[in-house]
Amino acid sequence: MQARITRLEGTPYQQQRAFSPAVVSEGGRTIWLAGQTTTEDAQGRDISGQFEAQVRACFSLIQGTLARCDASLANLVWMTVFIDDPRHGDRFVDIRSELLGSTGFPASTLITVSHFARPGIVVEIQAIAVV
Repeated sequence: MQARITRLEGTPYQQQRAFSPAVVSEGGRTIWLAGQTTTEDAQGRDISGQFEAQVRACFSLIQGTLARCDASLANLVWMTVFIDDPRHGDRFVDIRSELLGSTGFPASTLITVSHFARPGIVVEIQAIAVV
């Protein structure tokens, strides 16, 4: 059975912030992704403390994991994002909108935290997908 995913249209504010107020899935299988963090990009360069580079690297890691499960970013239904500085929230939304805009947005929570598991990490993204 193939999953059917319906994203509820959000208010203008929700659309501007690149998230859906709710996502309904029927059928299919659920993929629970571990939180993704990194201090290196795909080429092995140090990106410690670099917010945008880490966000893009985390999405790339998520995309790679989903591909191993025969899924893609289009299958994301939920995302929890942890950032270390609330001033990065708007930039995260811009990047998420750029990367997911054509696939639709998952329901999402954005949380500011004071520390991560390792020095240099500034963002962590958890997600749930349905295929």
